[in-house]
Amino acid sequence: MDGTLDVERIELAAEIVVVRRLESDDEARACARIMATSEPWMTLGRGYEASLEILHDPSRETYVARTDNEVVGFVILSMRGAFVGYIQTIALRHDWRGRGLGTKLIAFVERRILRDAPNVFLCVSSFNTRARALYERLGYQVVGELRDYVVRGHSEWLLRKSVAPLADWTSSRGRLAFEPRRDLE
Repeated sequence: MDGTLDVERIELAAEIVVVRRLESDDEARACARIMATSEPWMTLGRGYEASLEILHDPSRETYVARTDNEVVGFVILSMRGAFVGYIQTIALRHDWRGRGLGTKLIAFVERRILRDAPNVFLCVSSFNTRARALYERLGYQVVGELRDYVVRGHSEWLLRKSVAPLADWTSSRGRLAFEPRRDLE
């Protein structure tokens, strides 16, 4: 399954937040504004246009969190490449932080990823200590440091949550990797 049918209703206090695939340019622009006007993306130098470009990348899955009338957060993930199941970006509007929505968005995207892959990866900036503490509380482990990866003077910490090694993993699509090569026997 590619995640296109994923929708979730989240109750936070008196608010209902619906999480679903990005559907419009207006939603993409709202997400780009959230990213371009908040940390860690300001320190990382990701402005509005670069944010909008990432949101329109067809190789990524983007899910928005919205109330009846506005986008309050989003998450972008990649299900391709060396780190299948990579959470590229998670962002919440400033007034929605600290209310549990980030934790719920991560749980939502983990369920999406773990249908097709045994690992969830993400990077967190060395200066983003609050986010790193959240990820570690949710069971992510640091697997490496990328010094000066995005901007000089700051590291990106690669984190992973795993339910199985790749070689043991099977999904609805079959084995992901490491099929034995019969021609070598």
